[in-house]
Formats: sequence, structure tokens, C-alpha cells
Amino acid sequence: MDATGISIEWWIRVIEIPILVGLFKMMWDIKKELITRIERVEHRQVETAARLREELAAFKLEVARGYVPIQMMRELDRRVSLQLMRIEEKLDVLGPRARGRRDLGDVFAE
Repeated sequence: MDATGISIEWWIRVIEIPILVGLFKMMWDIKKELITRIERVEHRQVETAARLREELAAFKLEVARGYVPIQMMRELDRRVSLQLMRIEEKLDVLGPRARGRRDLGDVFAE
């Protein structure tokens, strides 16, 4: 032991351990703050992306209204409706057959 009463154990207990605890707490607080900032940035990014998506959809709709003639839109609507009716007719024909399905062994036997 020194004449001053300061030994290595005393130095570790009184000086180094409180400093290490303080550094650990400081690192812990910095980590929490960074996680909070990252979450805020991600939240803003999601909000911005959603807003831009909505604005793009509105712009596309405005372009479609302004630049596509009404007659072309009606023709497209008619063609899509006819195609959907043909699909519906096919499903009506296949419907009863689909309900009376056999087990998988019979399907592979054919």
C-alpha cells in the first residue's frame, strides 16, 4: 500500500468502475436515441411514399381523363365486360364438374 493510502483496488473501486458505468449508460442512451431517430425517419419515409403513391395515382387518373377519348374508354369497357361474361360462362359450365371432383388417385389414372 502507498503512503497516500491509494492502492490499485481502491483506484478500481472508486475511479474506474464509476467511469465505466457512466460510459455504459452513455452508450445505452445513445443507442436508444439512434433507434428512436431511425424509427422516426422510417415513419416519415413510409408517409412520404404513401403520399407520392396517391399523388401519382391522381396524376394518372387526370392524364387518363384528359388524354384518352371517351369513345376509347367506352370501347375498352365494352371489351372487358364481354371478356368477363365469357369467363363467367366458362365457369358456369365448369362449376358442376368441379363440385363432383374425384380423389387425386382417379385424376392421375386418366
